[in-house]
Amino acid sequence: MGVEIERKFLVADAGWRGAAVSSAVVRQGYLSTTPGRTVRVRTMGAEAFLTIKGRRTGLARAEFEYAIPLAEAAYMLDVLCPPPLIEKTRYRVPYAGLIWEVDEFAGANAGLVIAEVELARADQPVELPEWAGREVSTDHRYTNAYLAQHPYETWKDAP
Repeated sequence: MGVEIERKFLVADAGWRGAAVSSAVVRQGYLSTTPGRTVRVRTMGAEAFLTIKGRRTGLARAEFEYAIPLAEAAYMLDVLCPPPLIEKTRYRVPYAGLIWEVDEFAGANAGLVIAEVELARADQPVELPEWAGREVSTDHRYTNAYLAQHPYETWKDAP
């Protein structure tokens, strides 16, 4: 069984930009956002994935991800997933031996920038880059599933 262990942070400034080693445009939508589980469709560049995630326990949750044909993912995003879709550019930024993923949101979530880092274990020490702001790992408002239903542009008290 796959397990995702990650920490998320709001991004305080653009200091990460010069260190980014790659980027990809991401479109994702949700087939299900039932409490305790989500089913997501994502395209990232020329690749596409179907992902099932379980209920979060601390920083960890079950995760199952499968590559699917790009054309099928595009159909699911355009026809089966309710709008708005999550639109973002994902940047990979190495820092202190880990790869951080910085998501710069567009569309209905424009203005939001989140950095996350996947860990091998929940108690793994993490050296935070200077551009990492407030931690939001356990704040459900910063999950993509929540943002798909409650876009950042509608928040009155952001961040």
